[in-house]
Amino acid sequence: MSQLTNEERLLVNSEVEKRRRSAAVAYLLWVFLGFVGGHRFYFGKTGSGVAMALITILTLGFGVIVTGVWALVDVFLISGWLREDVEQIEVEVAQAILAQRQVN
Repeated sequence: MSQLTNEERLLVNSEVEKRRRSAAVAYLLWVFLGFVGGHRFYFGKTGSGVAMALITILTLGFGVIVTGVWALVDVFLISGWLREDVEQIEVEVAQAILAQRQVN
């Protein structure tokens, strides 16, 4: 980011605002679908989302105890996932800008 001009940084910030995941959506998914991993699917953590869903479904609902504790831990992780999402977008866009600059 330090190699970018002010205009390029504004472009990066614009892209971040367009592409980043919503905290409100993440927490709503956690509240209503946390026991089946809805919030994990939203963040692209498909493997663990499938695991949570299967635990709940295959145990005829008794697995909610396990996935409920798992989801309770996740509520504290969501803010970090949101931050990582923003950082990843910033890096991708900055690299694209720098690569484009080298081509020109």
